[in-house]
Amino acid sequence: MILITGGTGTAGREISKALERMGARHRSLVRDRAKAAASASSNVDLVEGDLSRPETLAAALDGVEKALLLTAASPEAVQQERNFIAAAKRAGVRYVVKFSSYGAGLHAPHFFGRQHGEGERRLEDSGLPFTMLRPNGFFQNFLGNAGSIQARSAFHAPAGEMKFSAVDVRDIAAVAAHVLTEDGHQWQRYSITGPEALSHAEIAERFSQVLGRTIRYVDVPEDAAREWMLAAGIPPWTVDKLLDLYRYYRSGAAAEVTWEIERVGRKAPIAFQQFVRDHAAAFAAP
Repeated sequence: MILITGGTGTAGREISKALERMGARHRSLVRDRAKAAASASSNVDLVEGDLSRPETLAAALDGVEKALLLTAASPEAVQQERNFIAAAKRAGVRYVVKFSSYGAGLHAPHFFGRQHGEGERRLEDSGLPFTMLRPNGFFQNFLGNAGSIQARSAFHAPAGEMKFSAVDVRDIAAVAAHVLTEDGHQWQRYSITGPEALSHAEIAERFSQVLGRTIRYVDVPEDAAREWMLAAGIPPWTVDKLLDLYRYYRSGAAAEVTWEIERVGRKAPIAFQQFVRDHAAAFAAP
């Protein structure tokens, strides 16, 4: 039995779908079964538990051989991962796949990299066989710009001219599903990127090509971006960490292109243009 955490989030939902397509029996850890059932496949076994409450994890891990550890971005993420790793070891889980971050490490130059680096170290020290999945930024994050692209044919970010090799979550899911269902991936660390490194100006060009109208990228300073994100209701902690991530991107350190999607996921990576086509309704002019 495979258990996945974070199965109701952007990446977790796609990983669950990929496992289902492969016919892999799996269980999804959720905090509220009734709420999760509204959007989950009827073929997925939902089990209640909370990564912040270790006492709820034993029942969820009963009979589990492999687990995907995926936590939401939050100040509590490291402690949640510690809770799960300890519970998995007690339950006799044989293999844990950690959903980590591109550039993760204890001394990474960005907060999320350091935070995931702490989680990786905890898993390494546990003695459990592991694989680390380290995806770059998601194409799907651009859905957060859909309202601006619809209304103003423009999107804003403090990205400058940097390039980064963002990736479609569906491709990350393909890699995760193979890692969870095949042998030979233990002790590996897979950096997962899209097929090319793009600047935000080039991303705007690809939006324009697919949508058939000119989409502009507007570079904004950090202070303006902070004000916009706070006004949109994004919590201050998250705003600070997102701006920190943009600084990392602007350094050029996230422009590497890897081929783990083809090699491990056994598929061609999805291009940004295809992502836009698949979500064209979200970006269409009103």
